[in-house]
Amino acid sequence: MTDPACRLCGEPLTRTFVDLGMSPPCESYLRADQLDSGETFYPLHVRICGNCLLVQLPAYVAADDVFSDYLYFSSYSTSWVEHARRFVVDMQERLDLDENSLIVEAASNDGYLLQHAVAQNIPVLGIEPAANIAKIANEKGIRTESYFLGEATGKDAAARHGKADLVVGNNVFAHVPDIVDFAKGLRALVKDDGLVSLEFPHLLRLIENRQYDTIYHEHYQYLTLKTAAEALGKAGLTVVDVQELQSHGGSLRLFSSPSGEPTELVGKVLQDEQDAGLHTVEGHLGFADEVFTIKSDLLEFLIQARRDGKTVAGYGAPGKGNTLLNHCGIREDLLPYTVDRSPHKHGMYLPGTHIPIFAPERLAETRPDYIVILPWNLRTEIVHQLGYAREWGARFVVPIPRLEVI
Repeated sequence: MTDPACRLCGEPLTRTFVDLGMSPPCESYLRADQLDSGETFYPLHVRICGNCLLVQLPAYVAADDVFSDYLYFSSYSTSWVEHARRFVVDMQERLDLDENSLIVEAASNDGYLLQHAVAQNIPVLGIEPAANIAKIANEKGIRTESYFLGEATGKDAAARHGKADLVVGNNVFAHVPDIVDFAKGLRALVKDDGLVSLEFPHLLRLIENRQYDTIYHEHYQYLTLKTAAEALGKAGLTVVDVQELQSHGGSLRLFSSPSGEPTELVGKVLQDEQDAGLHTVEGHLGFADEVFTIKSDLLEFLIQARRDGKTVAGYGAPGKGNTLLNHCGIREDLLPYTVDRSPHKHGMYLPGTHIPIFAPERLAETRPDYIVILPWNLRTEIVHQLGYAREWGARFVVPIPRLEVI
């Protein structure tokens, strides 16, 4: 078997970052009538390029299969919508955006971000590959087109709508199998004096906080500032500024432009990465041992809870939860059900594990002793939402970065 090639520099990928075995695509939720059919499992074997250091998952699952019809709606997270609103306000002030400007967002989802620009009368264009979600955004009055961004589609959109003052890509740079073509699409969309803003989980924080459940088939790469800047550089974009964010367990908001010089903050984050060893292959090794600790701690807790006659339920049905549950081999015997705020997931089942998903009201009906929070990045919001569960003595379990019962 030949080694896959690095999608950034083309070198053979001979080194392993972490191998999580086999798992179904994390957003492939099942209907009841699909439970007796076969499911396709794919490897979750993450490599690191010995040449350019890009940590990446080979494209085991084509992007068309993942994103053309999608069940993740950004607007169901209150804190994420507020995060987007603050960003739009900041950008409006920073770039002096008005009714003569244009904001384009790649992977605009249901308009969770662009709705705030529309409210300020700033023209927008959403580019959203999932037709079902693009339709919802258009129904809200947010101009949205449905296709994947690349150099060709970016040039076409710019020819029809004009170039943008601001191009946004939140949690999409890790989701594109051809990262260089996507970067060229961003460059095609932005004015020569415009700004591109990208947010993505920071590999430094993933390693530091043991966030291995954010590894799944639709995350094709796990980025540092160093590797992201290299990809953007191939498209003629220079990283000019960076912000470190708390969202998604620790993200970077990276600003790039066709022209401009980097701020001191760019140098600081690069230095932090270097100090953590992430500018060498060797500095990335040892993560697999951390992963095993999380798996064994969670399994021991759930097995002991069952032996003690305690009841357990899950909260949330995020993609990251499916990586965790499949890797740990957790099924209904240890986690009988989970709940989710999104009505699109009610009555569905988690891929691989077949754990049923209910509306949040199910918790009050069954009063479990423990509630496992699967979207740990929203733990503060969720613990607040579920304050009523304290009435019957429920405790919350957070598996990552380390098992915590609160």
